[in-house]
Amino acid sequence: MATSIDTTAKSQVIAKTKKLQEDFSKLVVLADTLGKEPTNICGIDVAYKKNVAYCSAVLINTQTMRMVKNIHKSSLVINPYIPGYLMLRESEALLNVLRPLRSSIDVLLIDGHGVLHPRKCGLACYVGILLDLPTIGVAKSLLCGVVRNDHSILIGGMPCGFELTRANKKPIYISVGHGLTLETAVKIVSSLILPKERLPEPLRLADRFSKTQARSYKS
Repeated sequence: MATSIDTTAKSQVIAKTKKLQEDFSKLVVLADTLGKEPTNICGIDVAYKKNVAYCSAVLINTQTMRMVKNIHKSSLVINPYIPGYLMLRESEALLNVLRPLRSSIDVLLIDGHGVLHPRKCGLACYVGILLDLPTIGVAKSLLCGVVRNDHSILIGGMPCGFELTRANKKPIYISVGHGLTLETAVKIVSSLILPKERLPEPLRLADRFSKTQARSYKS
């Protein structure tokens, strides 16, 4: 399959994806579904080189902060990056890596947005719903919304995310993907950030491993 699509096909794909996001936004659970304190938390990220996506998932034990398992897979990139439609580009790569880990994950962290999204359904919502996992979106940049003085982020007057800041670090933007409250999501992410780091540890390692895989690419 080609790595790019023509203008007409692109418009059709975007329209279909937009409808999917609108439908899935109604399925997002904004309540805590965890029956216990999470022990195994997974972070997943994707790096790119040429037309290949390198996806890494890292499972961390929260009691020891040590890595339990990591999986890496590569796949061809089919769709371009379009702001607001990251699920179109990354969801398949993420799902291929996550399915073998599904039963071991208590909470999933995704480099992307959850309900902090124009249609209240970012990549973290879509993947979280499909896997039926408590999921948190942790993004490095803000897609939409208004950041208030208390660091809450509003869309249409409703709190949809939180800007987490640390000394001498760029902020990160936390939102619910599925199966958690925003308060719990912020608490979990905050507890996983080591001193002097910007990202929660599972996501930091996934980010590092995916980039390492991409750098090793031989053209």
